[in-house]
Amino acid sequence: MGHRAGPVHLSGLDFPVMHQRQVGWEALGLCGSVQGMLELQGLEDGVGVNKAGHRPPWSGIFTSPRYMSQSKHTEARELMCSGALLFFSHGQQNSAADLSMLVLESLEKAEVEVADELLENLAKLFSLMDPNSPERVAFVSRALKWSSGGSGKLGHPRLHQLLALTLWKEQNYCESRYHFLHSADGEGCAHMLVEYSTSRGFRSEVDMFVAQAVLQFLCLKNKSSASVVFTTYTQKHPSIENGPPFVQPLLNFIWFLLLAVDGGKLTVFTVLCEQYQPSLRRDPMYNEYLDRIGQLFFGVPPKQTSSYGGLLGNLLSSLMGASEQEGEDSQDDSSPIELD
Repeated sequence: MGHRAGPVHLSGLDFPVMHQRQVGWEALGLCGSVQGMLELQGLEDGVGVNKAGHRPPWSGIFTSPRYMSQSKHTEARELMCSGALLFFSHGQQNSAADLSMLVLESLEKAEVEVADELLENLAKLFSLMDPNSPERVAFVSRALKWSSGGSGKLGHPRLHQLLALTLWKEQNYCESRYHFLHSADGEGCAHMLVEYSTSRGFRSEVDMFVAQAVLQFLCLKNKSSASVVFTTYTQKHPSIENGPPFVQPLLNFIWFLLLAVDGGKLTVFTVLCEQYQPSLRRDPMYNEYLDRIGQLFFGVPPKQTSSYGGLLGNLLSSLMGASEQEGEDSQDDSSPIELD
C-alpha cells in the first residue's frame, strides 16, 4: 500500500488523501468520485469507521451548503448509494451504514417526494445491513418516517412490503408480519404465514396464525387485505382442508366475520361473537381486537377503561387508541399494532 501526495477531487471538493489500497477500481466500474471517497476512508482490512466511535472524514461532504446549494441532491444521493453498496460488498458494515444514513439525510433535507425507485433503494440498503446491528434499527425507523411524508402515519405501504420481504427471507417472521400488516400485500403476508406456521408452529394452531392476521388487518381498517390473507392462507396451507365451511371452528368464525364486516349489522356481529366464544377464548387478545373491530365497523361505543394495566395496557392502548374521528375509508391512519 502506498501514499499519494496530492488531494482527492470529490465533485469539486479537495480533501487530503489518507491511504489507498489497490483493489481494482476499473474492474469494479467505479467513477472517480466514488474512488476518491473510498480512498478517503481507506479499505483497511477489518477496520470500520465506527470502531472508535468517530464519524468518517467525509461525513459532512454531501450535506454541506456548498454542495447542496448547487442543486446536486440527486447526484450526491446516487454517489452515496453507490458507495454504500460498495462498502457492503467489502464487508465494511459501519462505513456502509454511515453512508446509508447520509442517503436518508439527503432525502430529508431536499424534501424529495416519495417514489418507488427511492423506496427500493432504501430497502436494498436495509437488506444488506447486519440484521443485529443498532444502525439497522435506526435506519428503518428513519426511512419509514421519511416515507410517510411527515404526516405522522406509519410509513409508505410499499416500503413496508419491501421490508417484510427481506425479513421473510431472513426467517424473521414476527417482524415480517408486522411490516406486511402495514403494507397492502395480503397475498404475500399469507404465503409468509403458511411458511411460518409449517416451520415454527404446532399443527393444532394453523388456524390461529391467520386469525390473528385477519383481526389485526381489520383493526387497521384494511378489509381488502384481511380478506385476501384469509382466502390465500386457507387455500395454500397444506393442513387446511378445502372450505368454507372448515373443520376448524375459528376459521369459520373468521369467514363469517369478514361477511359481517361487509354487511355492517351489529346484531349479526354480536351473535357471531357470542356463538364462537369457546374458540375466541383460545387467545385473550381476540376479544380485544373484536372490541376495536366493533367500534370501527359496527358502531359499538369504545370502552371507557382498559381491562389491562401496566405494560400490557400500554401496548394495547397503542393498538386500540386510533382516533375515533378518522375516516373509516383510510386504512393507513390507525395506530400501530404491537405484535407478540
